[in-house]
Amino acid sequence: MPEQTGIKDAGDHPAALGTQRQALDELFSAAYEELRRMAIAAKRSRVNPAVSTGTLIHAAWLKLAGAQRFAPESREHFMRIAARTMRFVLTEAARKTIALKRGGENAAFFVTMDADGFEISSDKDVLALDDALGELERLSPRQARIVEERFYGGFPEQEIAAMLEISTETVRRDWRSAKAWLAVALRRHG
Repeated sequence: MPEQTGIKDAGDHPAALGTQRQALDELFSAAYEELRRMAIAAKRSRVNPAVSTGTLIHAAWLKLAGAQRFAPESREHFMRIAARTMRFVLTEAARKTIALKRGGENAAFFVTMDADGFEISSDKDVLALDDALGELERLSPRQARIVEERFYGGFPEQEIAAMLEISTETVRRDWRSAKAWLAVALRRHG
């Protein structure tokens, strides 16, 4: 997985990898219910019904477990990486679905934003949001993380503030700013 996902080098020694894998298995088991909540938040729309909540959790787990050098620094770090991984899983599924659909790239497009966030209505929306988040990440990495953690992770403002070590008011301000920027960017992609 790319460096930006938070995967750190845990070393190549087989014993270190085995211990790391066991720790990751235990962390996954302990965090399963929270991962399930995150997957429900990420799947809040009817996009790609083939990707169920359980499928999303397990696909994310397979990606994390398959990354030999993934060494979460804390439970919060693990949950942040899990949210990002769910984003990637949903984006990959959307790309595959569009590629399989005949004329899929001509499908209707819209992403609506309400006071709480985004409503995704098609696989194309998932891709547009992913592209826009990539642009936002280059401009304001913190705002992109806040969007990712709220939208894909379903984390409340207080938890995001704690994870990023910023105030809840800063999270609110960045969330509002990111939503406004994304509204313009998504229109451009549409």
